[in-house]
Amino acid sequence: NSIGFNWGPHGCSKAWNERFDELCAFKAQNGHCNVSILDAQNITLAYWVHTQRLSYRKNALSSNRIQQLDSIGFAWDPREVLWNTTFYQLCVFKTKNGHCNVSALDAQHKSLGQWVNTQRVAYNRNALSSNRIQQL
Repeated sequence: NSIGFNWGPHGCSKAWNERFDELCAFKAQNGHCNVSILDAQNITLAYWVHTQRLSYRKNALSSNRIQQLDSIGFAWDPREVLWNTTFYQLCVFKTKNGHCNVSALDAQHKSLGQWVNTQRVAYNRNALSSNRIQQL
């Protein structure tokens, strides 16, 4: 370690650092690190991001790499981030309107209304976590 020995396959750290730099540039341009697999222009980066999340879930990502990704606001669970963001939108809606009955037919709030309906369906199917039920 004192001489900088690379314990991984040759060039592994270099390739990881190059992708990390690419992700930093993507975030600077887009404001987030959620690279879509549907984005043909960034497909290689999208798969790399997906691999980092998988490695993290399997506890196979070094603490140094976790720290590097955390330092740029990397979302380990983008679905959780999306849920929390939409929940915040619902809170704003309630503050303005005094209720949480968002209609999916309301063009201005269509996606929020669909999300609210999805939460109700999940609740009725006992598929909504107790934490989310408490938040709502």
